[in-house]
Amino acid sequence: MGECEREKEHRGLGLKKVSCVAPLRLTLSPKRTKTEEESGAGLLRRVKRGWVWNQFFVLEEYTGLEPLYIGKLHSDMDLGDGSIKYILSGDGAGTTFTIDDSTGDIHAIKRLDREVQAQYLLRAQAWNRQTDRPLEPESEFIVKIQDINDNEPKFLEGPYQATIPEMSTIGTEVIRMTATDADDPTYGNSARVVYSILQGQPYFSVEPKTGVVRVSLAGMDREVRENYSVIIQAKDMGGQLGGLAGTTVVNITLSDVNDNPPMFDQKLYQMSVPESAPVSSVVGRIRAKDRDIGINAEMRYSIIDGDGRDTFDINTDPTNLFGIITIKKPLNFETKASYTLKIEGANTHVDHRFPDKGPFSHVTIVHISVEDVDEPPEFSSAAYYIAVPEDTEISTMFMTVSARDPDAANTSIRYSIERNTDLGKYFYIDITSGALMTVLPLDREEFSWHNITVLAMEMNNPRMIGSVSVAVKILDVNDNPPLLTQYFEAFVCESANAGQLIQTVTAVDADDPLGGHHFYYSLALEAANNPNFTLRDNQDNTAWILTRRGGWSQQDQSVYYLPIFISDGEQPVQTSTSTLTIRVCSCDVEGNVMSCNAEAYHLPASLSRGALIAILACIFVLLVMVLLMLSLQSHHKKPYLHDEEDNVHENIVRYDDEGGGEEDTEAFDIAAMWNPREAHLVGKQRQDMLPEIESLSRYVPLASVGGPGCGGGDSNVQGYVLAKLLETDLNPCAPPYDSLQTYAYEGEGSVAESLSSLQSGCSNTDHEYDYLNDWGPRFKKLAEMYGVLEMNNPPMW
Repeated sequence: MGECEREKEHRGLGLKKVSCVAPLRLTLSPKRTKTEEESGAGLLRRVKRGWVWNQFFVLEEYTGLEPLYIGKLHSDMDLGDGSIKYILSGDGAGTTFTIDDSTGDIHAIKRLDREVQAQYLLRAQAWNRQTDRPLEPESEFIVKIQDINDNEPKFLEGPYQATIPEMSTIGTEVIRMTATDADDPTYGNSARVVYSILQGQPYFSVEPKTGVVRVSLAGMDREVRENYSVIIQAKDMGGQLGGLAGTTVVNITLSDVNDNPPMFDQKLYQMSVPESAPVSSVVGRIRAKDRDIGINAEMRYSIIDGDGRDTFDINTDPTNLFGIITIKKPLNFETKASYTLKIEGANTHVDHRFPDKGPFSHVTIVHISVEDVDEPPEFSSAAYYIAVPEDTEISTMFMTVSARDPDAANTSIRYSIERNTDLGKYFYIDITSGALMTVLPLDREEFSWHNITVLAMEMNNPRMIGSVSVAVKILDVNDNPPLLTQYFEAFVCESANAGQLIQTVTAVDADDPLGGHHFYYSLALEAANNPNFTLRDNQDNTAWILTRRGGWSQQDQSVYYLPIFISDGEQPVQTSTSTLTIRVCSCDVEGNVMSCNAEAYHLPASLSRGALIAILACIFVLLVMVLLMLSLQSHHKKPYLHDEEDNVHENIVRYDDEGGGEEDTEAFDIAAMWNPREAHLVGKQRQDMLPEIESLSRYVPLASVGGPGCGGGDSNVQGYVLAKLLETDLNPCAPPYDSLQTYAYEGEGSVAESLSSLQSGCSNTDHEYDYLNDWGPRFKKLAEMYGVLEMNNPPMW
């Protein structure tokens, strides 16, 4: 048995690491010289190639420590003297395969994997070492990698998800899976896969050759168990011992089918609702539960019987799970206090494959109690309407509204008008009878409609108030006279002839008669024989004013007044007389007004335009001079008083900056207390400003300074103060103050003038202070003080 035959035998036994070497011999004829070619009598002989050629085969996954021997290259020209060099090129030459250049032995120096590369194409050539020239052209050969079972089957798309309906029959296909083996399917059983189930019996099974998972147990119920985890194994070598295996997980979910009927939790439901609940309000909700989910659990509810079928309604909520009971008609506890409903809940999607699971509906009873509520009074009508003539007399009763307590107690009702609906207070309602009457005169031309709200209140419960709208339409009565549309002022040209139209007049009437307005025009009785103008009634609510003569002149008469009498056609007839003012104007040839001013013709002809300008200029110059004189007089300063008495007590010393306290020696000079007018000559003056000292006692007579115990020229401040004190004590007209500041004329330029009370005790005239009350709130306190002193106490001085 040869080497290749032994390898095939081992392969049948499943061995992995066996190599088969095909010996190769390459025979090359020696190279001939030129002399030999010439001696051949010119005959050419073919050189025989000495390659003995076979493919090389090598098993993959060699794990030995030494390089794997592949085969041997040999040329017939190789005499074993080392003159031949073997060269290897092509796929993997030098990296995966090497050759001994002397012996031609080929080895694999790397681990070979058929799943990476199944074969290699190499080229071999023999070279002469001495001439470094090839002895033969390159020849190709192939190294094929033989497969061993080194890859397990793999589920490339796992883990898998699958869904099947519950209650599926046996044999229903769940999912089809395929495991992939990277080994060579054409060589042995390395890639022949067999499927089996490791977990998931007895619910599911798998076909060994196709990998199809099928249902193996009937009647699987989602409501009992919804999810299953199945483990599938794929094993190569046809499932024989020693084969490699791979597994995957299949997660199987049972989808829902409508195999469960709905059912109410209770056979009888109790609900209550107040009688005041509005229509469409919710009373309650019920649910028929279904173990199914999704559309298989959706419900449709209906009232199939009961005395409340016309009063209540039931609808399915947006989730299609609950039944919502609502009010269909208004409730009244006094009329009916309870209702009974028979309600059915049924599936909207029925699966006809499971008729034995039905019926897919259920019935329950709902009892609804109506609760009594203290309701507000109800009017006999939802709204009232009445038409009243505008000439209705005051206190006339024009309608009566009525309301009642809908409750069983039926308490008394009191009526009133909501004030914000009758701000003008035109109407009054009797508190007990509900009779409406007028309080003020009605005027359609002011308000043609009155929309009032009448309130009805229970006597026992004032919070219970009902309301109703009462629309009062004011009917028109012919109580307004027609008037000219506006104050007309017409004109007539001086060149107008007799019979010329100068104005069209129209009238308006605030009334609104049913047949429309019909106005009649004529001249008033006093102007019936007017020689200048006449009136023509056009019978279309307009009239023309026409001239009766020509020869008009502004100098003769510039304005004419024409009284026009207007009456309407309604009963009682209303009339009015309006006056039309007609001016005589000068017009151009086309009748356009140029001037209607009669005075322009009476100006003296000798007064020219230049004379008028000269007169106006003189008047302007005189006005400027008068204003200049007034301005100079207002800036003239009044003279100081030269009396010695004009001292610090009767003067204001004004500084425009704030003083510096006791350390400020420049702010004020003590000499000012002796003689303010000479203060600038005594002491040290400030450099930044000069004090302005101005007497304010110009209008008060001053007493002499000299007095008992007082020297007029004393330079001692103490002596001066003592002298002034003694003078004050002896003066009966001085106020009883130890310190005196005189403000004799602080009211200059004010309507109050002087407010000083000094010397009032020496005056023989009575003072009236009532005018202080007219000066406003700022003088209120002063008016009170002087009023009390004047009324209750005699003058203090």
